[in-house]
Amino acid sequence: MQIKNMFEKKIDRDIKGVIKVGQSDEENVYQELDEYVVTKELLKHFRDFFNNYEKGVDGYTDKMGVWISGFFGSGKSHFLKILSYLLKNSTVEGKRAIEYFTDGKKIEDPMLIAEMTKAGTIESDVMLFNIDSKGSAKVGSGKEAIVEVFMKVFNEMQGYCGSIPYLAEFERQLDNEGRFEEFKETFEENAGAPWEKKRQAFAVIQDKVVKTLVEINFMSEEAARNWCKNAKGNYDLSIEKFVSLVQEYCAKKGPNHHVIFLVDEIGQYIADDTQLMLNLQTIVEDLGTACKGKAWVIVTSQEDIDSITKTKGNDFSKIQGRFDTRLSLSASNVDEVIRKRVLAKNETATQILRLLYEQKESIIKNLITFTADTADKKLYADKADFADCYPFIPYQFNLLGQVLTAVRTHGASGKHLSDQSRSMLALFQESAIRVMDKEDGVLIPFSYFYDPLHKFIDHQHSQVISDAENNSKLDEFDVELLKVLFMIKYVKEIKANVDNLTTLMISNIDDDRIEVRSKIEESLKKLIKETLVQKNGEIYIFLTNEEQEINNAINNESVEMGEIIGEASTVIFEEIYTEKKYRYSNRYLFTFNQKVDDRFFKGNQSNDIGVTVITPYGGDYVDSALRLLSTQESSVIVKLPNDSTFLDEITESIKIYKFLNKNASGARGSFDSIRRAKEDERIEKKDRIRIFIEDALKNADIYVNGDKATISAKEPVTRINEALGKLVAMKYNKLTYMETAPELSDISAIFKHSDGQMSFLGTSDTTPNKLALEEVVQVIGLNNARHMKTSLKSLQDKFGAAPYGFDPKDVQWLVAMLFKLGRVSLTLNSQSLSLLSTNSDELVRYITKREYVEKLLVDIRERATDGQIRSAKEVMKDYFGFTVSSDDDDKIMSSFKNRAKDIVKVYDDILVEYRINPQYPCKRLMEEARKRLAEILDINEPTEFFKTVDKKRDDLLDDAEDTAPVFDFFKGDQRKIFEAAVKNLAYFGNSKTYVSDQELLKVVEEIETIVEDSKPFGRIQRLPELNKRFENLHMGLLEKEAAIMDPLVHDDFLKVKEVLDTKPFAEVLRPRINQRFEEIWDKLKKSNDIAAIKNIKLESDTLKIKCLDEIDEYERAHQPAPEPPVAPVVPGKEPVSPTPAPTNVKTKRRKNVSISNVAGARTYSIETEQDIDKFLAEMKQKLMNELEEDTIITLS
Repeated sequence: MQIKNMFEKKIDRDIKGVIKVGQSDEENVYQELDEYVVTKELLKHFRDFFNNYEKGVDGYTDKMGVWISGFFGSGKSHFLKILSYLLKNSTVEGKRAIEYFTDGKKIEDPMLIAEMTKAGTIESDVMLFNIDSKGSAKVGSGKEAIVEVFMKVFNEMQGYCGSIPYLAEFERQLDNEGRFEEFKETFEENAGAPWEKKRQAFAVIQDKVVKTLVEINFMSEEAARNWCKNAKGNYDLSIEKFVSLVQEYCAKKGPNHHVIFLVDEIGQYIADDTQLMLNLQTIVEDLGTACKGKAWVIVTSQEDIDSITKTKGNDFSKIQGRFDTRLSLSASNVDEVIRKRVLAKNETATQILRLLYEQKESIIKNLITFTADTADKKLYADKADFADCYPFIPYQFNLLGQVLTAVRTHGASGKHLSDQSRSMLALFQESAIRVMDKEDGVLIPFSYFYDPLHKFIDHQHSQVISDAENNSKLDEFDVELLKVLFMIKYVKEIKANVDNLTTLMISNIDDDRIEVRSKIEESLKKLIKETLVQKNGEIYIFLTNEEQEINNAINNESVEMGEIIGEASTVIFEEIYTEKKYRYSNRYLFTFNQKVDDRFFKGNQSNDIGVTVITPYGGDYVDSALRLLSTQESSVIVKLPNDSTFLDEITESIKIYKFLNKNASGARGSFDSIRRAKEDERIEKKDRIRIFIEDALKNADIYVNGDKATISAKEPVTRINEALGKLVAMKYNKLTYMETAPELSDISAIFKHSDGQMSFLGTSDTTPNKLALEEVVQVIGLNNARHMKTSLKSLQDKFGAAPYGFDPKDVQWLVAMLFKLGRVSLTLNSQSLSLLSTNSDELVRYITKREYVEKLLVDIRERATDGQIRSAKEVMKDYFGFTVSSDDDDKIMSSFKNRAKDIVKVYDDILVEYRINPQYPCKRLMEEARKRLAEILDINEPTEFFKTVDKKRDDLLDDAEDTAPVFDFFKGDQRKIFEAAVKNLAYFGNSKTYVSDQELLKVVEEIETIVEDSKPFGRIQRLPELNKRFENLHMGLLEKEAAIMDPLVHDDFLKVKEVLDTKPFAEVLRPRINQRFEEIWDKLKKSNDIAAIKNIKLESDTLKIKCLDEIDEYERAHQPAPEPPVAPVVPGKEPVSPTPAPTNVKTKRRKNVSISNVAGARTYSIETEQDIDKFLAEMKQKLMNELEEDTIITLS
């Protein structure tokens, strides 16, 4: 039976593969409604949609958005268009749109039918449009681009001009006033053509528009011309305005009138433009709030709303709330549609196909198989499935969807595929038409899907296929195979190995799979030879022209020998033999050098032992040379077999890496996919490199300690470890000196149950690790001979290296034991440690913690002499008043320092007093004594400490004797008496110019003599009497001066009071003036300074002038303004204007001047009349200087 006779409907009939929004002729609409397949998935979507839509019919809802998502070719646009037919419920071929679904053929659910019927009976304006085609270039770039498209469609639906929004607004105004039809009729009479045809050229018909508006008496000619001129500039569209117009339109049309916007490919239109997304959100938000379910927005997008809003990065929770109805079309939906609409068989064909499957079920199952690493690919489930799908294979539905998605991402030209110019349905139909004249048994090979797609494939991919078709060295099968390799090139779910390619190329149930496989293998060889395909392991890769060029460029990359060996080193030492230290036992780990062909892995290394791998590139070594090399380098020598395959693979891998790095930036868009493919290839090469190197290590010759090692193990790690064991035993021959394996607890135990160091006994035969202890002492002694300091770290480094190989805890235990035995001293941060000054826990921490390992210094211990100890004890007794009976160095040093710290603290307290009062005696003595003692406190090394105390013994004893009276001075009453004397001298110093009393001067001289004495301690007892005499005499002088000043101040006060009493505002200023003079009298009574008392005369005089000035100022500020004259009114006569008051009359200002200021501080000598004239002339000149225009001087 021929394939074309199997189908229920003609396979080559005209089927609209992709439903384009905008196609609306009745014949197409009929086919769309009649042949539309309602799958189980679509039935659920219809239920969800009409259930939510009904909420806006029966009541109010603000959830009036519908988001329809699905991959390319899934039928989104078709579903959207069907919804528009159902909501509009137009009559097509004598039937209502809903009847095509409710006649029992498509939908049988009575509740859904009722909801659909109800929706179809509601008056609705349905606007279906593709936003990409409706939005002009100008629209697509504006801030409110989406609202402008919506407005354009809304205007067109009402019969207004869509492309000129301000003109549509004018039409709406005419319509609202019932004049639009009249305008159109009159315009047609004037222009000779209908308004709808002419309005697009508004700029050139303005005269006719003006004439029409004037004729229908809608505007004056001037107003009409102004409108034509300014209409565009005055037009402004906002979302708020658009929503308001929709709301008004719905209200005008009736209480339940619906307006529905069906927008195709909104997701593609928005793309990555956050502003457009916000624009859509605001439109839907405001429409939902304002129209309450009477205005709906239904959109399609390849992505669901959650993934779109998530990638935008803004808060789009509102738009998600409005688009409450979310419908997603899946691949299974497409599968079902194609089976029912394209592949539906007649009864005869179904029977034939079922019988065919029964006969050849096992053959078919063996013929069509994929490798285990292939993602789930459906095969025929049973004979019914075979009959439904034939001549296709079930896996092709899913795989073709994946191919379309991949091609759209990597190989689509322009926007053909993104515009949905092809659909799955069309691809399957065209592929079936290709075999329609063949007999049953034929199967559609996957390559057949390429031809319906090829015109939409971009040039760099399609050109390779076109060139192959014209290549005389390739036959038709080769080209078909190349097409398959192209289509699955970017599909991750299937690998292009020979087995999978065989399945994809099966074209008949009777094909011999082995023959087809053999044919494919031969074809692949030809394609590789023609550089159209590249083999990477078991995978075959279609190469674009660009990829072919890239392969050549990769081969031209240069690689240095060091790079190859470096990569080999990485594989050997980071992937195969990953040990960084060799484990000799559970306690002892040894780091080793890592080398490949004389190149260290990761920088230069200086360990005592090593592992050296020699590759085929490392040179030809004879057996004796390898033996000698193992001894010279103290290394395990691993000589690999002479097979350079892995090195060649490394070279190719590095070339790919270099090329990709060099071309990482500024690459073309297609380079990304090529880059990923090359990265995958490189990863596979690395896997093979590891396998090759691992095999080489298993068969390598190994040399150690000058011999070729006999090692039975085969695993690389075991072989190298066994050789290292032999090397360590030879290299670290003093490791046996450590007889025990001490831990932290053993180190801690050394310092327990003892008050100090053990007696200086040395080591005995029973001391553990005796040989190791002696080695440590020898190393420290050798360092001392070389004038080198020995830190704990240097000991750990020394004894961690050959020939010892000790663990750090071994060295820590040895140092702790030697310290306990008194054979070494420990110093940390220049401070000597002892069991008396440092508790045992701290000592353990210093010895074992890493933070101290470089700071802790170890030295051979020296002891103080008997004479040094005597000096220290004598200083402690005489200076500190403390005796110590022990002769132990540490105890004496500790006691000395503790007492010295106390004394230094007392010194510090006293030196603070000197900063407060520098006149205290013996400051320099105390500073020097404190400095001497502090210098000794800073010495932490015991030997140096005792030497210094012994050397400075006499100075310290002198300090003890000299500072004793100073300490007494600061502890007793002497300081207070001394301070009182200093204070009296300060009073006298301020006023001594005015003092002539001889008795007082003599008292001051005696006080000064005592205070200025460098050591006044024996004479301080005379100060109390002298202080008393000073105070009595000084007070008498103060009282005498105050008696002179008091009447002067009183006189100044009376002068001010006399002036103030004459003023009406006296009580306003009186309290303040009284207070100021009270302050001067108070100062006069309490002052201890004669100079200050004498200065009160000047202060009083200044205050007097200041107060008089304030009185004058206050009077001027509060003087009332003169009232203007009032003209007399005489009955029966015109009122006479008053004579204006004279202007610019200035008020004279008072200026207060002190007589004493005029006279100045000079002394005048007058003997003759001329002297009087001279004095008066000088006074006159001073007063003239004070006199200004409009000023009255008041002398006081």
